[in-house]
Amino acid sequence: MNSSKAIDRIRVGIGGWTYEPWRDNFYPADLPQKQELHYASRHVTAIEVNGTYYSTMKPESFRKWHDETPDDFVFSLKATRYATNRKLLASAGESVTRFVDSGITELKDKLGPIVWQFMPTKVFDAEDFAAFLALLPKKAGSRTLRHVMDVRHESFMTDAYLALARKHGVATVFTDSDRFPSFANLTSDFAYARLMNSDAKLKAGYAPKALTAWAERAQQWADGGAPDDLPRVDGADDVPAKARDVFVFFINGAKEKAPAAAGALIAKLAR
Repeated sequence: MNSSKAIDRIRVGIGGWTYEPWRDNFYPADLPQKQELHYASRHVTAIEVNGTYYSTMKPESFRKWHDETPDDFVFSLKATRYATNRKLLASAGESVTRFVDSGITELKDKLGPIVWQFMPTKVFDAEDFAAFLALLPKKAGSRTLRHVMDVRHESFMTDAYLALARKHGVATVFTDSDRFPSFANLTSDFAYARLMNSDAKLKAGYAPKALTAWAERAQQWADGGAPDDLPRVDGADDVPAKARDVFVFFINGAKEKAPAAAGALIAKLAR
């Protein structure tokens, strides 16, 4: 299971690359700010971009990110909040189109999953959510798009939601946070985890034993399986796969520890 092919399908990263507490912690103290993306992308294998949630980027920005990062690097983009923070999701078509057409394809092969994050107060409405999923394009130009739902209300922990996600081929975020519903049912051909429980008292944010467990889970996902020690919606089927791409991001908690956690997990996977 610890094969190089499986490891090649696993991306481990952080949220963004500009964060002041990373100065002289992750980044060298004398590193120019304009070189932070270059530096970060040589120490993690993916970055989840939060800025695209709040504002519309220009194609030039995506092109610049592409050119500053290694050939095998991947960006996950958090989609615009104007599509997800609304009462009626079925009316989000214009916002979805504006985001997809904003130049994201300038990332080329480095374009990873698009994360559609919903407010913790957003309750699952099967008809409305089905209409929203139907709005998400499968492609942008010649590039296939992968979508992942970050649903944050317990009402989504039902087979009805999971059936919709499987039907449309979208993944569902798994989080280890107890602030949001956590269910590891696989609804697409890739797995996406946002780990939010880092502890400032620990050198790498997570204890070595916990990181070993996450390395094992990531390898299980990559090999097409599913960890049996994560919470699930009982009775719901997983999408079968012989192999999967896997994305693991250290996002929240003691954020200053995120790069150390990502680096430690990458090292464990390499071993």
